Amino acid sequence: MKSAMKRQVRRGGFTLLEVLLVLAILGVIAAIVVPSLLGRQQEAMVRTTRSSIAGLETAMQAYAIDHNGMYPEGGLEHMQTALMQPKDADGNALKPYLDSIPKDAWAKPLNYRYPGTKQPTGVDKPDIWSNGQDGKNDDGSGDDVNNWTETSR
Repeated sequence: MKSAMKRQVRRGGFTLLEVLLVLAILGVIAAIVVPSLLGRQQEAMVRTTRSSIAGLETAMQAYAIDHNGMYPEGGLEHMQTALMQPKDADGNALKPYLDSIPKDAWAKPLNYRYPGTKQPTGVDKPDIWSNGQDGKNDDGSGDDVNNWTETSR
């Protein structure tokens, strides 16, 4: 009678097959979701960089208004000095246009060139661009984000 009364007692927990099945399902979900999230993160970084470029353009326009329509000539160093330590025509110090020069979403400095060589015909404003995600200066092309192409805006 004791043998008939013996019952098989199942231990608590998951079998190896159940664990592997759950891991496989999680892997499939990750394979679908992760690329989508990474693409959205990249889009957000490009939008952030466009905003930084637009902010710098606004400061540059204010500078030009105060300096007879002229932008600082040269590269990044000239622009930085002109916006952060500006002087009037008599050499008197003016209030800075920016407290700091904005960086792109990858924490790299923006590129600046005036006179601009990439602007549409008849547009007299500086070229401003980011080296983009790869950090390589493609002079505004490739994955660079710039202020002269519609697709980059």
